[in-house]
Amino acid sequence: MASAPANLPLLYNDLVPVNLRDHATWRARGANQAKWLVGQHAVPLTVEEFPQAARHFPIIFSSGDNPVPLALLGLNEGVNTFVDADGNVEPNVYLPAYARRYPFMLAKLQPDSEELSLCFDPTAGLIGPFEDGEPLFDGDQPSEATKAALSFCEQFEQAGQRTQAFVEEISKHKLLMEGEVSIQPNTGGQPFVYRGFQMVDQQKLRELRGDQLRAWAQSGLLPLLYAHVFSLELMSAIFQRQAEQGTAPAPALPDLPGLG
Repeated sequence: MASAPANLPLLYNDLVPVNLRDHATWRARGANQAKWLVGQHAVPLTVEEFPQAARHFPIIFSSGDNPVPLALLGLNEGVNTFVDADGNVEPNVYLPAYARRYPFMLAKLQPDSEELSLCFDPTAGLIGPFEDGEPLFDGDQPSEATKAALSFCEQFEQAGQRTQAFVEEISKHKLLMEGEVSIQPNTGGQPFVYRGFQMVDQQKLRELRGDQLRAWAQSGLLPLLYAHVFSLELMSAIFQRQAEQGTAPAPALPDLPGLG
């Protein structure tokens, strides 16, 4: 059986290609809980999700030369303020598409090939030789459930390409800078300063030429930038959520972890 890539993305512990020979009678179960999100403080986000995501959590960019937009679900490693220890997701909160596609994803089976195959994480416990759930195959053809999973993953890949183009565009104009957010606890004392991420430099955004701003406004890019900017106000709300949940940081606060 062909194997999937060794370098696995966030959330995935293993990848197996969906195939008729091995999975003809296998089924996919629905999930009432998102246990794969327990303790995940940041999840990749596609640019078209910015307007919805910005209502719930801060949108930041990872550090480094190849920044990735991230939905910030907690300010500290191992803290997700929207998903409890059992994997229950807070009602009515927006769940990023990256997390919703799990345990499926598209992956290259051969490094030198451009072809992507539908794979799944067998450690998720959601796909297997179960008596219940949606079948992966209908006879020798993919089932409707498998077709739907493939379609969602294809749409996600396309959104990922648009996100990469968005990041390349704002990077070309050097709009990203190293981020720093200072939060004053309700209990008083010294403020907590968070670093280790990137954010849009609002001064440079204001200084852009008018024709560039008009082009971005017409293409829809400009509102996405402001969705990110406005979402940063939610940093203090996440901090407060951690305080209420008993996961507030210690007085000596490190940089935002794992975002490089």
